Amino acid sequence: MTATDDAGLTVGEAAGSLRVTVRTLHHWHEIGLVAPGGRSASGYRLYGAADLARAQRVQLYRELGLPLEEIGALLDGGDASASLIEQRDRLLTRIDELRAMVNGVERMIDAGSRGLLLTARQQAEIFGPGWDPAWVDEARERYGDSAQWSEYAERAAGRDASDWQGIAETMRSLDADLASAMREGVEPGSDAANALAERHRDTISTHFACSHAMQVCLARTYVDDPRFTAHYEAFAPGLAAWLQRVIDANARAHGVDPATAVWE
Repeated sequence: MTATDDAGLTVGEAAGSLRVTVRTLHHWHEIGLVAPGGRSASGYRLYGAADLARAQRVQLYRELGLPLEEIGALLDGGDASASLIEQRDRLLTRIDELRAMVNGVERMIDAGSRGLLLTARQQAEIFGPGWDPAWVDEARERYGDSAQWSEYAERAAGRDASDWQGIAETMRSLDADLASAMREGVEPGSDAANALAERHRDTISTHFACSHAMQVCLARTYVDDPRFTAHYEAFAPGLAAWLQRVIDANARAHGVDPATAVWE
């Protein structure tokens, strides 16, 4: 309180003392929460010691998260216990929500650095004995700065072993159907082949959005990278090259030239 007037502080002085804005004090006054009880000789409203004490109690309850309408009732003689218990329960619920959010963020960070939130043993059980966990590390080193890797990591963070098991089974089923179609003489560019190409693109899109041009780029690796080639050749000799032709033909049907397709 200043020595200017024994009756109390002006609204500006009171705001500075309470470390709130003048607008806040005006609002509290308007809703009847804290009103200046005195007046200066010049007619200005002044906040006395009791007014400032009430304002400090308002601040305390605000910091606890209580709404202003509840605070007014408490200051005017209401029982604070019930409101405080309710607010405590709300805060505990919020704490649980925040912990879950932190865990989600940590999983995303982990997925961004590891790629798969699975142990080496889980990976072998889900993807088969031919799977090499080092492939994920290689992919992260190669694509870790790409938008597709970020999207992959975001989705991977929300997946557990059963989710990956379902994805692996879907891929194995597709590979088996691709091999059967090739043996049956399905021609690239036919409706049946195009449907298989779209199924293949859908499986890739479970990890990140895959355009037809990007699918063409992936198909190139199936014949250029011996590891991918071996994967498809295990289902049927010549499958990697046939699948590339199928994907290329389907891309042409969607206006993409496989010869000039680039990663998007």
